[in-house]
Amino acid sequence: PYFQGSNDHLIAARDAVSLPVLRKDFMIDPYQITESRALGADCILLIMAALDGAQPHEFEQQAMEMGMSVLVEVHNEEELDMALDLDTRLLGINNRNLKTLEVDLGVTEKLAQMLPQGTLSVSESGLRTKADLDRIADLGVYCFLVGESLMRQDDVEQALKTLLGVD
Repeated sequence: PYFQGSNDHLIAARDAVSLPVLRKDFMIDPYQITESRALGADCILLIMAALDGAQPHEFEQQAMEMGMSVLVEVHNEEELDMALDLDTRLLGINNRNLKTLEVDLGVTEKLAQMLPQGTLSVSESGLRTKADLDRIADLGVYCFLVGESLMRQDDVEQALKTLLGVD
């Protein structure tokens, strides 16, 4: 796993919830897709920046044949164009530049305007405050992938309440 996780984390998440579970990792080999299903994943992440040629189509087809959904992640217009050639309409816009690790919510602001009707969009990375969530929700993006800003907190439950503005 590339995000400092482990297969045990995915198994624990699967055992803890009845909600769909996403395997958030760089999928670069078809074996990982089969492994994801065996571990209990309901959805895989396809990071367009890590794939080339026919890989996105092949990986998406394999996942769907195995009964999994696909969240396609993009960082720019070029990747968005490639992603829109796929069947899935579950699309993540990552605000973190993979090369510099800098975060810019303007990425979601720009790319969200280019999504076709019927796309379920997810803003990923850099969402730290209720104001950030509101800013992105004003664009019609109501799904958020929040990780680092919660996981760095001592009290994750309280941090989530604060992020959602419910404390």
